Amino acid sequence: MKAAESIEVPATRATVANRSVSRRVLLASTIGSAIEWYDFYLYSTASALVLGPLFFPNQSPTAGTLAAFATYAAGFVARPLGGVVFGHFGDRIGRKSMLVLTLLIMGVATFLVGVLPTYEQAGIIAPILLVTLRVLQGIGLGGEWGGGVLMSGEHAPANRRGLYASFPASGFPLGLFASTMVFRLVADLPEHQLLTWGWRLPFLASIVLVVVGVFVRLGVTESPEFVRVQQAGGPVKVPLAGVAKQGPRPVLRGAFASLGLAMIVSVYSVYLLSYASSGPAAAQGPKVLNGLLIGALLEALLLPVAGLLSDILGRRPLLLFGYAVCALVGLVAPQWLLSGDQTLIILTFVLAMGIGHAAVYGAISAFLIDMFPPEHRYSALAVTYQLGATVASFGPLAAAALAGPAHTAVPGMFLLWGCLTAAAVAVAAERTRRTGRASAPSAQPSE
Repeated sequence: MKAAESIEVPATRATVANRSVSRRVLLASTIGSAIEWYDFYLYSTASALVLGPLFFPNQSPTAGTLAAFATYAAGFVARPLGGVVFGHFGDRIGRKSMLVLTLLIMGVATFLVGVLPTYEQAGIIAPILLVTLRVLQGIGLGGEWGGGVLMSGEHAPANRRGLYASFPASGFPLGLFASTMVFRLVADLPEHQLLTWGWRLPFLASIVLVVVGVFVRLGVTESPEFVRVQQAGGPVKVPLAGVAKQGPRPVLRGAFASLGLAMIVSVYSVYLLSYASSGPAAAQGPKVLNGLLIGALLEALLLPVAGLLSDILGRRPLLLFGYAVCALVGLVAPQWLLSGDQTLIILTFVLAMGIGHAAVYGAISAFLIDMFPPEHRYSALAVTYQLGATVASFGPLAAAALAGPAHTAVPGMFLLWGCLTAAAVAVAAERTRRTGRASAPSAQPSE
């Protein structure tokens, strides 16, 4: 009896310790992710509301909007570069150090946007500096996403990877909610105050959040799967070479799946926000922001539920369900957003972001993790996810260019439907299934 107790007590202590470590990792990943998405989407909201006249004033309203959306896209173009660089070192020297570094890059770049001179104050140097900082934001976020979901997913119990990986994904709606909320508050300022100093406050405040995030992330332990790779012979010298050896099919499937995910955000939280807040519909701006706030908050609450369901039902059903919901909402979203009815506006974002996007985002992290072994997983996630997100970032720009001076959302909706169709085909063709800690796709059972 005593012998059994002597064996059982250490095991119990080890289990409690592991759970405590996992909780710290989830907290650090979620907080850090929320801060980085706050920084990134702070610019997105600003690009739809104020950055056009501040940094691109000597153009028509349409051209100014295009320029602001182009700068928005520049951050996404830089994300694959950040993903490749930080993915390489994340696979080589560890996930934890990359998470701290990416958070610092994002935070400093966002703070500096808040002290930039406008075009009126500095001329052409102002938009150049804005684009430069936006590129730095993209580089930081390109390395952040893969590291955050890996730290959580690789600390997960064997049958709960979807749930654990969904927590850093919750950082997206939390960051979107926070960035939209602060802009909703400053948007109530008189126009002169908003365009002189009010728009700067949300950017400057990010430095406080970054200090908190770095402190939390410094206290977590390294990913156990990365540690096992080190103990088994060390990381590979060129992780991207391992990705290439798997062939193009998993990369393309992951990229198309991510394209659908990111296009939902680009259309619903950027393009339609601008569409419903400009031109004849300018008075709808506060109502649309309110709807986006509620949709983002609901998504933050439902993401862990979606992650858990992906562990129970499989990744594929959740992804396909989410794509379908967002495509169907697109049939009525432009009309509802222009209706002036706050209930319909809220319902648009509740369905598209709170339910549809939550289902996709709650499952996609584990879906991508399952496709690649830990030796080059960070790099693989960088290539797949960031490639899809980069293409989707041009959605608002392409839709606005196709619409021209006409106040219509038709081009944006067709782009959304096309990307969601491509994503659904890619996911439906994927044979890998949710799994716990399989080291390679070949070890995973098919759905």
